[in-house]
Amino acid sequence: MSPAPKGVGRGAKEGPGPAVILVTPQMGENIGTAARAMANFGLTDLRLVRPRDGWPNERAFAAASGADWVLQDLRVFDSTAAAVADLTRVYATTARDRDMVKPVATPRTAAAELRGLIDEGQSAGILFGPERAGLENDDVALAHTVLTIPTSPRFWSLNLAQAVLLVGYEWHMATAEAPEKYLRLGATEPATQFEIQGLLDHLVAELDEAGFLKPVEKKPSMVRNISNFVQRAEPTGQDIRTLRGIIRSLTRSFQRNQPGALERLRRRGTGEP
Repeated sequence: MSPAPKGVGRGAKEGPGPAVILVTPQMGENIGTAARAMANFGLTDLRLVRPRDGWPNERAFAAASGADWVLQDLRVFDSTAAAVADLTRVYATTARDRDMVKPVATPRTAAAELRGLIDEGQSAGILFGPERAGLENDDVALAHTVLTIPTSPRFWSLNLAQAVLLVGYEWHMATAEAPEKYLRLGATEPATQFEIQGLLDHLVAELDEAGFLKPVEKKPSMVRNISNFVQRAEPTGQDIRTLRGIIRSLTRSFQRNQPGALERLRRRGTGEP
């Protein structure tokens, strides 16, 4: 596993993103939690179509948990057509088969497409329907692509904030500069080959002393296996120091319980054969 590259933080470069269009959202709390999900993943363009309880809504701000900037800049429209009028590409999020001939994409596929479109200077948006029934067919008809979130067939229902969160996460990952997996090192650094070889020399010497590396003809392959094991672990410098301390403690305990152990330790200390 590679160590974390310098400057790796929590994710993606900020920049233009797709609009999130909530069609007839029913509760202020749902608008607020959707805004919070957007803020988590760098989305800022929120549009509402005929919110049931009107706008502004105090409950939305309370539920946003501090993502106020998304709510403060949102726009309200009288129709879905008006909300998407300035966009060149629209995705409609729905889990139901609408009997319409349209491409169907997962959030991951859609995020990659959106990244390309927005990098080309186009504008795009994602429609989300009301919590109870989802988008109307007339809303879906305005979209170029249907976006479907794969879920368990046993229970496929998602609430509004969950749907926005999943789509936002995939958008974020499509723009992320951080590696998908890395080793968090803290205050230490990856071990150098000099440190690793020192550990291996130390370990092999003690295994020889204990009679582990037998029969003799198998010793080279046994040592290679040990070396490969240590290399695969990608130890840090602190790991190496800890392991060498463990080896020293174990071998001293073993030697003290062997006949002539004290004499051998004395000879090691004086350099005698």
